[in-house]
Amino acid sequence: MKNKKILIINGPNLNMLGIREPEIYGKETLEDIYTKIKSKADSLGVETEFFQSNIEGEIINAIHQSMNKFDGIIMNPGAFTHYSYAIRDAISSINVPVIEIHLSNIHKREEFRHRSVTAPACVGQICGLGSNGYIYALEELCNE
Repeated sequence: MKNKKILIINGPNLNMLGIREPEIYGKETLEDIYTKIKSKADSLGVETEFFQSNIEGEIINAIHQSMNKFDGIIMNPGAFTHYSYAIRDAISSINVPVIEIHLSNIHKREEFRHRSVTAPACVGQICGLGSNGYIYALEELCNE
């Protein structure tokens, strides 16, 4: 049986974690989160690849290129969550399960953050649980 391969995509401004609004997003850096995910993935026997971009088209390309290469995607689309129909359509165009992640609870924040246009194309959404959301998504994708 082949090991599962999971792609972790992080969108705009997530490269600024640990600096940007730590009262909302916490003090962990993106590198800290990647280390945490990699440790859990190793314990599960899962391969991971990490991708971060502030550019919508690069994220769309990464989603398209995941076909026949990855068994699942964990994605924090950042602000693209609320308006990127292009990312939503990219998710809908592939046969790879995607779980949407948000560090903060988007439903307890500003009104414009309450709606996700990308979540309906995903198998699920986890929000408000900090970086543990990535771990829960990883475990779920391993159970599929």
